Amino acid sequence: MIEIQFWWLVILPAFFGLGWLAARVDIKHVIAQSKSLPAAYFKGLNHLLSGETNKAVEIYVDIAKQHEETIELQFTLGHLFRRRGELERAIRMHQKLLARRDLSDVQQEKAKLELAINFIKAGLFDRAENLLHELSGTGAARAALVELLAIYQQEHEWLKAIEIAQQLRDESHSYQHEIAQFYCELAASALVRKELDTANGFLEQALQIHRQCVRARLMRGEILLAHGSAQAALDEWLAIENQDPQYLTLAAKQVLHAYTQMGQATEGVALLRRYLARYPELDIVDLLYEQIIAADGVEAAHDFVRERLRETPTMSGLRKLLEAHLLVAPDEQKPEIELIGKLLHDNTREHTMYYCHECGFKTRQFFWHCPGCNGWETYAPIRGKRRTANH
Repeated sequence: MIEIQFWWLVILPAFFGLGWLAARVDIKHVIAQSKSLPAAYFKGLNHLLSGETNKAVEIYVDIAKQHEETIELQFTLGHLFRRRGELERAIRMHQKLLARRDLSDVQQEKAKLELAINFIKAGLFDRAENLLHELSGTGAARAALVELLAIYQQEHEWLKAIEIAQQLRDESHSYQHEIAQFYCELAASALVRKELDTANGFLEQALQIHRQCVRARLMRGEILLAHGSAQAALDEWLAIENQDPQYLTLAAKQVLHAYTQMGQATEGVALLRRYLARYPELDIVDLLYEQIIAADGVEAAHDFVRERLRETPTMSGLRKLLEAHLLVAPDEQKPEIELIGKLLHDNTREHTMYYCHECGFKTRQFFWHCPGCNGWETYAPIRGKRRTANH
């Protein structure tokens, strides 16, 4: 027993010594790696912060070649490839990640989601959809539903979009605006096919999910007018004032049409003039100007826009006044007025555009669905105005 204790006294220090040497060697190796790897990471990060994506990618590719085991770096590279538009490289990177056997469940879900997003960007919707459905019931399920919703909107699969949006509804986002708009899209397709009853059914569902859906009310009025129910159509359109008065702009032409059908064109013009007095921002001056010229002549239209500019001075009002003045001015003054009008138009083009309040995308045509950011109801129906988000 004494001999065993003696040998342990001899051997244990030797083991501790060897362990200390091994640890020193390992620590030196780790320190050597940590000194080079973080420096390169931060260098790449600096390039990213400076907007120099290409330089950042070059650095991270070099790191990845030397450290193929770095999973998060592979994710970073895939994301950068996608951001730079190199979708094939992004797809290969995330496929390579997905093939690894050492991924945790969370990392595997992340790889599937990233690969699906690559497929969406590349227009490979079927492949993306299959991957996203595989994420059902996982920690990435909600993110997958968001991407599925984007796919169905791009493919105009409105019924599927409604189903997904219903699943996404929670306290943070009701999706009532989006779902109502999806029903309106279904109604619009039915109207193209002349299926008025089907379209009306979809619009009823839109209003059930979102009682303040102006688009649904506008379209219901169109259906009623097509059925010959001009007064009922007017009731729909005039109710918009209680929902959001600025959208009366979109109903103005149809309102005049309905009044004309009833033989009350003068009353229709008078109503729109009252609206304009009540809501000076309404974009209906051009429409009223045309109606007044047709009914009462050039002088009356000139007086209308002059009074309008005096009450509410705007650049668009000034352009319209110059246009009206050109019709009544002596011939010798017309060249100067035309020149002033051209200069004014060239320098105030932004006042003739519709603006998305989410991404700033501008267009001459009003959209319910922004072509830039794919947001719904992000345009104010008034040219030159950037609408304040309210949902």
